[in-house]
Amino acid sequence: MRAIVRSAYGSPDVLELKEIDKPGAKDEEVLVRVRAASVNPADWYSVTGTPYVARPQMGLRKPKSTRTGVDFAGTVEAVGANVTQFQPGDEVFGGRDGAFAEYVCVREERAVVPKPTNLTFEQAAAVPVAALTALQGLRDKAQLQPGQKVLINGASGGVGTFAVQVAKALGAEVTGVCSTRNVDIVRSLGADHVVDYTKEDFTRSDQRYDVMFDVAGSRSWSECRRVLNPQATLVIVGAPKGNRLMGPLSHIVKVRLAAVRGSQKAVFFIAKFNKADMLALRDLLEAGKVTPVIDRSYELSEIADAFRYLGEGHAQGKIVITV
Repeated sequence: MRAIVRSAYGSPDVLELKEIDKPGAKDEEVLVRVRAASVNPADWYSVTGTPYVARPQMGLRKPKSTRTGVDFAGTVEAVGANVTQFQPGDEVFGGRDGAFAEYVCVREERAVVPKPTNLTFEQAAAVPVAALTALQGLRDKAQLQPGQKVLINGASGGVGTFAVQVAKALGAEVTGVCSTRNVDIVRSLGADHVVDYTKEDFTRSDQRYDVMFDVAGSRSWSECRRVLNPQATLVIVGAPKGNRLMGPLSHIVKVRLAAVRGSQKAVFFIAKFNKADMLALRDLLEAGKVTPVIDRSYELSEIADAFRYLGEGHAQGKIVITV
């Protein structure tokens, strides 16, 4: 099968399209013919080997895994002897390391669920990591309640576009922060209010929020807390790339430390795959409450270009790979 592999850290040029052995499904596994995948910031860090503090996990001198990519959507090609929930021909989506390839094997009870019938493979592949981050961040970490006011800083990117819609589905009053060119898309996703940060400083407004969901990581704790209610929660899910040693962690650590005292709290988390939340997302997608926003689509052979575009940091929604 064709797959994207790399043997060293570096720029997107280290990614190569090669023929490797096609996997076979073990007893508890499902073999999926991948039709589409999508690119996430975590993939960027995995390829570049930054920040260096993460190297013990990723591999000190070279990557522990030669494969990349997580989000996928495709068709079940074969199932293991003990699999009961899927059969060949089923359309599915989910997450599995090594998704930038023609085939992946996923354990039945892990992050693979039926694809929403109203979504294309490309749309479904755009969902898993980014939408799980939005769902788990808002519902679980922020414990967002109907009627609460939420500010989403960085509302037009992969995670942000899902966060606006998930917050609305949870019954919140949503304010999205983005640049001028993205105002219309954020409004179209259901945001009640949109702040253009090139024209207005949201930290200087007289609005107060119960939750701030921070994808951009562009403001300090002292700036953020000005617009937070006394018991509010700041959920950090992203930050600028930063230096090669600490990367986005330097901003996250600074905010966490600054927020130690006081009634408002700041939390950072990374989404975790689980079947229940994938099914919850599927329900939101099928109900039309959440719709993936796709900026650009690339062929598997154009993966380096997709990564370069991701690295620029200006994608409107998600970047998808067709396989």
